[in-house]
Amino acid sequence: MTRIRSRGVVTTRHLAAVLVLAACTPAEPPPDERAAELARRHLIADTHIDFPIRRHFQPDTVGPMQSAGQFDHPRAVAGGLDVAFMSIFTPASAAEAGTSTDLANSLIDAMEEIVEDAPDRFGIAACADDVDVLRDSGRLALALGMENGSPLGDDAEHLDHFVSRGISYVGLTHSRTNAFSDSSYDTNEPWQGLSPLGVATVRALNERGIMIDLSHLSDNAAWQVMEHTEVPVVATHSSLRHFIPGFHRNISDAMVEAVGAQGGVVQINFGSDFVSETAQNWAVARRGAVAAAFGVTEPDPAARLAFDAEYRQAHPYPYASVGTVLDHIDRVVTLAGIDHVGLGSDFDGVGDTLPEGLKDVAAFPNLVAGLLRRGYAEDAIAKILGGNLMRVWRAAGAYGAASGNPPPCAQAPGLSGRGRPAPGADRENAV
Repeated sequence: MTRIRSRGVVTTRHLAAVLVLAACTPAEPPPDERAAELARRHLIADTHIDFPIRRHFQPDTVGPMQSAGQFDHPRAVAGGLDVAFMSIFTPASAAEAGTSTDLANSLIDAMEEIVEDAPDRFGIAACADDVDVLRDSGRLALALGMENGSPLGDDAEHLDHFVSRGISYVGLTHSRTNAFSDSSYDTNEPWQGLSPLGVATVRALNERGIMIDLSHLSDNAAWQVMEHTEVPVVATHSSLRHFIPGFHRNISDAMVEAVGAQGGVVQINFGSDFVSETAQNWAVARRGAVAAAFGVTEPDPAARLAFDAEYRQAHPYPYASVGTVLDHIDRVVTLAGIDHVGLGSDFDGVGDTLPEGLKDVAAFPNLVAGLLRRGYAEDAIAKILGGNLMRVWRAAGAYGAASGNPPPCAQAPGLSGRGRPAPGADRENAV
């Protein structure tokens, strides 16, 4: 007997047709599979990797897979990383010893040596356009960001030197207050924000097309940077204070909103201490235990390592999860919008504190999978992975060009009005 199909009733013949169509329609790949594909398709920029200083103290290469550290070429390729901002970090002790400028030059030399040794795998990216050239040729872009402004000294000659060497962002201070700015880690705040030199340097960085990093600045200093800058700013490796109240190294909700209102971007730090209150409390307790064991003197490194191993054995470290990092991304999106969040892992800088599932540069697809599970669309994921950061980088370069200082591109010299010293060039007279 023939079934009559009426409105709202599915006949046997209709059901069969639906099943045939379903069989012919490609199934949506599972999140992990799709995440790997999206990580390959879209540009991924990580604005803070501490490989240079690690290599300085523990020399190795980044060509083959390394057993130590969190960054090398094979893992970067596996994770889909396109732009790795190498942190040109100089500690406060180098400034006190008068060696910070030399150290910064040495770290940049080392990055140029990597490019010389493997020009088919790496290239220096001194401007946003360089990234396009390098990505099109299948090479990993090594961009340079200065963490701690002390190598700049107090004159424009130093700044111009480091701009010519490819520095693309500058964070004015690090763990201690310096000649430019108060630090979020330092209880001593003599400037109550920026010093006069710091204010002048903000303007000079704007004019030279260099991004300004809010990470490590005191609250007053961060607000004053946003008051004086003419271009959007970036917090290259900072998470949100909302989740760890009282931890001033992270930034407040009000700052997140202000960064977004100015067109900037907050790049989320992956370290468990930065994203999890439980992990931060563990770190505070361990510091107390170290102080009790060794007093105020700096312990012998071997003794400190042995103590740390015993402490971790007795008090297992509470690693965060990928989801914890995603919570910070979600909150930036809620506060400032999808155009104002990105990734600044702090790989090689936070030690053995990285969340489960985000242990090295091969793990970016895990983050993408988490974003997919939370309902982020592909275009939103592309912005988080690197699109937002590239927008800010281009805006800084455009302002510099309008000020008479086009970016010193390394890969596309025709786009630049200023030359860069070639890798290995004689720098006998360098500052």
